[in-house]
Amino acid sequence: MTFDERELEYLRLLAREFPTIAAASTEIINLQSIMNLPKGTEHFLTDIHGEYEQFNHVLKNGSGSVRRKIDEEFGNTMSRKDKKSLATLIYYPKEKLEIIQQEEDNIEDWYKITLHRLVQMTKRVASKYTRSKVRRALPRDFAYVIEELITEKEEVQDKEEYYNSIINTIIEIGRAQELIIALSNLVQRLVIDHLHIVGDIFDRGPGPHIIMDTLMNYHSLDIQWGNHDIIWMGAAAGHWASIATVVRMSTRYGTMDALEEGYGINMIPLVSFAMNVYGENDCSAFTVNISRDREPVEYEMNTRMHKAMFIIQQKLEGQMIKKHPEFEMDSRLLLDKIDFDKKTVTINGTEYPIKDCDFPTVDRNDPYKLTEDEFLLMKRLDHAFRHSEKLQRHVRFLHVKGSLYKVFNSNLLYHGCVPMNEDGSFRSMVVDGNSYSGRALYDILESFARKGYYSKDPAERMKGQDYTWYLWTGPNSPVFGKDKMATFERYLVEDASTHKEVKNPYYSLRDNRAVIDSILEEFGLGEEGSHIINGHVPVELKKGESPIMCDGRLLIIDGGFSKAYQSKTGIAGYTLVSNSHGLRIVAHEPFESTHMAIINETDIVSDEVIVETNLKRTKVADTDTGKELKKQISQLQKLLKAYEEGIIVEK
Repeated sequence: MTFDERELEYLRLLAREFPTIAAASTEIINLQSIMNLPKGTEHFLTDIHGEYEQFNHVLKNGSGSVRRKIDEEFGNTMSRKDKKSLATLIYYPKEKLEIIQQEEDNIEDWYKITLHRLVQMTKRVASKYTRSKVRRALPRDFAYVIEELITEKEEVQDKEEYYNSIINTIIEIGRAQELIIALSNLVQRLVIDHLHIVGDIFDRGPGPHIIMDTLMNYHSLDIQWGNHDIIWMGAAAGHWASIATVVRMSTRYGTMDALEEGYGINMIPLVSFAMNVYGENDCSAFTVNISRDREPVEYEMNTRMHKAMFIIQQKLEGQMIKKHPEFEMDSRLLLDKIDFDKKTVTINGTEYPIKDCDFPTVDRNDPYKLTEDEFLLMKRLDHAFRHSEKLQRHVRFLHVKGSLYKVFNSNLLYHGCVPMNEDGSFRSMVVDGNSYSGRALYDILESFARKGYYSKDPAERMKGQDYTWYLWTGPNSPVFGKDKMATFERYLVEDASTHKEVKNPYYSLRDNRAVIDSILEEFGLGEEGSHIINGHVPVELKKGESPIMCDGRLLIIDGGFSKAYQSKTGIAGYTLVSNSHGLRIVAHEPFESTHMAIINETDIVSDEVIVETNLKRTKVADTDTGKELKKQISQLQKLLKAYEEGIIVEK
């Protein structure tokens, strides 16, 4: 066998890791065994919008995967009540143990029964992995003990006595609780091999920072940026229009705690500014989503902050639109269309009355200019966002693990849409002087988003931040997908016709097989069995909409995790599970609370729809990981040949 110099150089490097024929052969056998294992379970979530309690529960139960494994393992040998109790223990082991200790008369017997059940569950969920992969997942404190308990001992005659003696010893030395917690967490860890977050972690709900902390500790995941993630990424980079948007939405949805307590961003400068400028101002058009049961003073203060940030946002966005005529967003310039004497605004040539035009900081001759106090407020907010250690850590994680789209195991994942024309062709957009469409548009906009955060060149960094803001709200943005964001109109214009945001033609073409196939082909997925998985626009089950479109080629999994959408959708979110047997969509009912789930052992009520069933079980060899393993095996086989022919000498 002949090798060119480049191949030989690579094989010499490979030989450092596998210096003998035996070492290379062992690795080939190991990789080949992995290829024949069942494909790991993938879990898809989208549009979480800060609802951390529901997110946490769905993550812990794997969209029903844990309960399914309990049913498979114990069948009719365990009562429904005991299955519910075991499931709750696996989801919330520490909290459930505290309750059990108070209720159980014979805690040692309970420990024995529970530990045996958890060992059985661990064996089942570990069965699709190699021992080495399971070993890497084991908690350090109990690695040896768990490995002993879940590994068959052929040489042991009385296996039951052997395992009982281990469990009895653990109970006797007072480590049963810790082992129960470790096994429960291990089951959660092994039941899902890989997690996909298809956008919109932030905004509306109270705990995006808690969700991000959870994701940063998750064993294997990827993230596709949603428009609500993008605006926070821009804000973290110090982009003023993005900061104003984030703060305005936080006042609107009553989630200031996420900024103040979650990210340590000081809101006192905004409070002072809002009370000084809008203290005597009518702010009734700027309601906030917090309970009116709170102190009236607190509610009024929040409406003033809300109005202050709305005006600042309008000014800063106006500056952006004027700076970038290529954004083609002039129709969004509305502050200069207000007639303050008549209390009207002209939109697309039509004059409408407005609810409020008492804007003391708006200069009629230069409406998009910040006042000196507004400028100082934004400087302080800019400093606070850029110097929030936790926010910066979270946004860096979004950059490392995230992207605008991902191709993974024959699935194309993106949050919003592929911008299209009415005829189904890809809509083009001029970016930095060149025209882009389809996948190329995604790629160039993602590159600018990364430059906006990382570039050391001030001009390049600012341009990147401006394009990041465009991704949030621009008419050709793939993560927004509408002709406009009618923020001004929804706040101030009574006429509902002005509130309409026209969706990109993509949304009316989603059930067209030729269109969907053209998108898949554009992203390199022409083969049968490929899917598009996306979120962003909630599926309104109440109206008879289905998350499964185009004969199963397109799966839309935004069903309303956010409480703000649940009255429209009629459910509390869709998730998707892909395992070696096929694909299933899970529709979730609203989640009451973590406390009630633990106390009453209530799971999220979920309905499953089988999207696709595999005729034969999918193996690792059939996945993207399998393709990589095949390449590694091929290189190792070449290394073996080089050893055998004496081209490379064993060490």
